[in-house]
Amino acid sequence: MLECAAAMLESTPYRELTVTDISREAGTSPATFYQYFVDMETAMLVLAEQVADQGAQLSGLVGDRPWRGVTGWRGAEVLVDGFLSFWTNHQPVLRVVDLLTEEGDQRFRRARVRMLNAITRALAAVIEEAQTRAGRSAELEPMAMAGALVSMLAHVAAHQPGFESWDIHVSELREAMVRLVFWGVTGPKVPRVI
Repeated sequence: MLECAAAMLESTPYRELTVTDISREAGTSPATFYQYFVDMETAMLVLAEQVADQGAQLSGLVGDRPWRGVTGWRGAEVLVDGFLSFWTNHQPVLRVVDLLTEEGDQRFRRARVRMLNAITRALAAVIEEAQTRAGRSAELEPMAMAGALVSMLAHVAAHQPGFESWDIHVSELREAMVRLVFWGVTGPKVPRVI
């Protein structure tokens, strides 16, 4: 039933999706749906948690590689490509997560935070290591930079079709995000404002 619900979200807005529609698509009855889920939001929460578990694994894309030179650049590419692919593959469910988070549902907010927290912490550790290595440990709070970068990645990845409709191609967005992630981790040194 959850697979059917996720597939149906690709063409049916969440607010228009019904238990009857999902049950019919799954070849079962609404009574069967209600044996597993209290209501539609409960089913969506299970989907959200599944996607959040997969999204938390994006932290593995940061890797243990050094983030200098070509290796760092390749690391930034892997991270950006991972975000773009993940959001493309899970866009329907992530739209529901964002919608219900914005509406104040703390269950969906927690799933979203859990999903992005792992990657934020992994990226912060890399940023801290790069700053320490460069002797700039007090220059910038690593979690602040990591949070800004992860927010950018998630937002841009979520709005790929919108950018395309404005003639901003995903390949160009990808290049911009790779540069921002690489610079966010490695520098460049920012001039001091007097």
